[in-house]
Amino acid sequence: MSLLTATNISHSFEYELFSDVNFNLNPKESKAILGRSGSGKSTLLHIFSTFIRPNRGDVELFNRDIYSLDIEEIERIRRFDLGIIFQAHYLFKGMSGMENIEVATTLSEREIDGSLIEKLQIDSVINSKIGELSGGQQQRVSIARVLSKRPKIIFADEPTGNLDRDTAELVMRVIIDYIESSGAGLILVTHDECIANMCDSRYRLKGNRLV
Repeated sequence: MSLLTATNISHSFEYELFSDVNFNLNPKESKAILGRSGSGKSTLLHIFSTFIRPNRGDVELFNRDIYSLDIEEIERIRRFDLGIIFQAHYLFKGMSGMENIEVATTLSEREIDGSLIEKLQIDSVINSKIGELSGGQQQRVSIARVLSKRPKIIFADEPTGNLDRDTAELVMRVIIDYIESSGAGLILVTHDECIANMCDSRYRLKGNRLV
């Protein structure tokens, strides 16, 4: 079963970002999308993840036309089946790292996977308040929060943009291991060629086309 199928996606704001984009994601696949700043990478990711409706085209998640569903069903898919990793952390500052993860697992009715915390090398700081953590530690907490939901698709928007090279590669290995062991899929938006090369396949937004 395909996890995601996008057909003839086109979108514009003041100018055309991209047109006639076709894309497919299957279980255990990791795909990277590269492109210059302003090319529409993040917008395309938001279309795939249900947060922006394109000007034209169709998106199916788990063989269901997303735009034929009511908002309650879309929210349910977001809550249980989709995981979104942003470059910004969007963590609750007054909580500890563990409490942030607990919020996500409670909402998605999951148990916290302690091995993820160890693999991301944040076990020594996981009970500290978010404000006490470095930017890299906060990003790893946000990634642990997403993976602990056990989503079927991970959408990652520059997830390693604020990390040093060694930590970026560590994070990617953890995400790829999750994809391979769970049968989930990954769509990664990045400007980093090295990180993109860790995925199964790479695409580029160029001249309003995904190639």
